[in-house]
Amino acid sequence: MDADTVNRELSVARKAIGWWQRQGWIVGDPTIGIERRAAPPDRTKALAENQIAALWRLDAALREKTFWKMLYESAARADEVLCPNVEDLYPQDKRGKISAKGGATEWIHWQSGTAQLLPRLIARRTRGPLFLTDRKAPAGTPTLDICPETGRARLSYRRAEKIFEENTRLLANPLTSPEDVEDLDGFTLHRLRHSALTHDAEDGTSTPMLLARSRHASVRSLERYARPGVDAVARHVAERDPAARRRS
Repeated sequence: MDADTVNRELSVARKAIGWWQRQGWIVGDPTIGIERRAAPPDRTKALAENQIAALWRLDAALREKTFWKMLYESAARADEVLCPNVEDLYPQDKRGKISAKGGATEWIHWQSGTAQLLPRLIARRTRGPLFLTDRKAPAGTPTLDICPETGRARLSYRRAEKIFEENTRLLANPLTSPEDVEDLDGFTLHRLRHSALTHDAEDGTSTPMLLARSRHASVRSLERYARPGVDAVARHVAERDPAARRRS
């Protein structure tokens, strides 16, 4: 596993162990001696605009197209976009209510791409989860996660992530033949949020607006998203090339 994954899992394990110790369930800490791994910053997480354009051209199902569009246009977290019900949406205002990180009720906003797809996805439904599985909900599924009109369950983050990863393997590995792509990794859903915020920053969106759009608590937590990508830097350098200025 990469360093970020190891460090995240180690942090989760240590929080659980601390709680278990406070309950008196265990005495020692089995993670003693396990060190966090050095994680150099990854400057490549934002997708280039041509990769985003290629994503919209993929032959994907309506549910996936709508989910990906809403995720990118809203710059929200993937689990937040999966949580609204049909009755939480305000299509005329291109926004909807979500349960944000920490449980607060927040708004997400989308653009015309999502607005054009939503009516087809919702069809005649008036309530229940917006994004549904393909099959009936299994026994034991919480009532709040079942569509009362179709009997299908709310789409899970794990399933949505797997579908996105599988659909983007060729985009993530453009030099690989389709026959060999099964052994490679595609993109993660988080990269759509990262890309949306990065592209906003490249277009000159102010820091206060980026904070409001991303719902980060501090500029420091936003900083890694607002770093211009390689294409934006290339355009910046090209536009300031003295030879190009003389030609113009």
